[in-house]
Amino acid sequence: MARFVPFDLARKYEAKWDRSSECLANVADSAEHPQSTRRTFGAICTSTFSTFSTFSTPSTDMNAVIDFINTNRDKYVDELKAYLAIPSISALPQHAADVKRCAEWTADEMRRIGMENVKLVETPGYPVVYGDWLHAEGAPTILFYGHYDVQPVDPLDLWESPPFEATVRDGEIYARGAADDKGQVFMHFKAIEAHLKQNGKLPCNIKIILEGEEEVGSANLDNFVKAHKDELKADVVVISDSPMFDRGIPSICYGLRGLVYFQIDLRGTKSDLHSGSFGGAVANPAFVLANVLAQMKDRGGHIKIPGFYDDVRDLREEEREQWKRLPFNEKRYAKELGAPRLWGETGYSTLERVWARPTFEVNGILSGFTGEGAKTVIPAVAMAKVSMRLVPNQDPDKIAQLFEDYVKKVAPKTVEVKVTRMHGGKPWMTDFDNKYVQAAGRAIKQGFGQEPVFNREGGSIPVVATFQEILGLPSVLFGVGLPDENAHAPNEKLDLGNFHGGIIASAFLYDEIAKS
Repeated sequence: MARFVPFDLARKYEAKWDRSSECLANVADSAEHPQSTRRTFGAICTSTFSTFSTFSTPSTDMNAVIDFINTNRDKYVDELKAYLAIPSISALPQHAADVKRCAEWTADEMRRIGMENVKLVETPGYPVVYGDWLHAEGAPTILFYGHYDVQPVDPLDLWESPPFEATVRDGEIYARGAADDKGQVFMHFKAIEAHLKQNGKLPCNIKIILEGEEEVGSANLDNFVKAHKDELKADVVVISDSPMFDRGIPSICYGLRGLVYFQIDLRGTKSDLHSGSFGGAVANPAFVLANVLAQMKDRGGHIKIPGFYDDVRDLREEEREQWKRLPFNEKRYAKELGAPRLWGETGYSTLERVWARPTFEVNGILSGFTGEGAKTVIPAVAMAKVSMRLVPNQDPDKIAQLFEDYVKKVAPKTVEVKVTRMHGGKPWMTDFDNKYVQAAGRAIKQGFGQEPVFNREGGSIPVVATFQEILGLPSVLFGVGLPDENAHAPNEKLDLGNFHGGIIASAFLYDEIAKS
């Protein structure tokens, strides 16, 4: 999943791996001293969104689960390293065997922890891994979704350690897939295992589906969900594939942007031409492409595609006011990004632009000679990859058609134009006061020692809208990543304090949902 990019608080997160053991163990003591177990993972933010009660005293069953998790924390890291060692890069055909091997590893691990009816369900692409545990009579059913595929690792030379040889440094585990999404899937495996090992049962019923094509658009998942609609019946979907608001500020995400992704190909001539012999006689596709892209936005960052904003749901004034209270510093944010200045659509703050406004971005451009030295050519072709992030009420199919029509309108007749839709997904938003979101908030509080804030996320998880439309299920986004964990970039990492806090929070989540 695409992530909200990093900013830092006034000081870095201090409760690293060597301190997280003590922090997590304190939760188990809360039965005797419930008011004394206040763990600080950094600056604490109090939000008007937070409506949870004070700590509840864990039951005897939950204390046993927490003790088991704390006892096995080192073992969990070693097991996670084995999962992260599989280069399950779904975008690259040369890793097809690795993706399938990862599906098999995932299924084996699900069987080992006690899940039942585990199987690989074949699709036209990579298999979906399914498993369930359905013996909590009368209790709600969770449908847990995640993915076992990962992003490519390029550029490889920017990695400080090999991307598929997980390395722990300063309390963080570095590897491709650590945060997105193997680490967050694995924390649920360990929470399930702890319940089953200690108590022989789960508080609620759980069905798990893990796909191997999330990083390439989930092309086969909608059809899988439609074909297995009865088998996937549940009460709520839980997804852990999103970041917290920041270090020390756990959060529950209640909104995601959608996406449409395109490739634009221009051809001017049958081959590259000598720029001296033919310069001035034909259009240069690189120049034409630059002009086409320049006509997508005005100087104020407003997208110029006719009809693009027609269905955009306006940001509520209540949300604007509540977001202003979050501890976000734009100057610090720009510094963390290495950006001279922030820029975006006028009239909106940075958080508003990232969470609640649609965007148009150029993801890559290729044309002509790009090697060392000089080569005086007019390139025959030019290519760009572009994407648009969408907000609630925008329809990806409608936006795609508007974009295709606009490209054809602004592109001159001097080049051949081909516009290819790659993939997309619908935006999603839920009410943050529904009972399952509130249950998740209580679980986060138990796992991390403070109330979460509520926020939207600029990235996309297309299947969330699918679950809502096809299965009629609400979703809870229960992520424990951090904004600066380099998902989709070199040196991806997962904070081990959050990993272990997430295991405990996940264990509490099943208990809280059972009570709801």
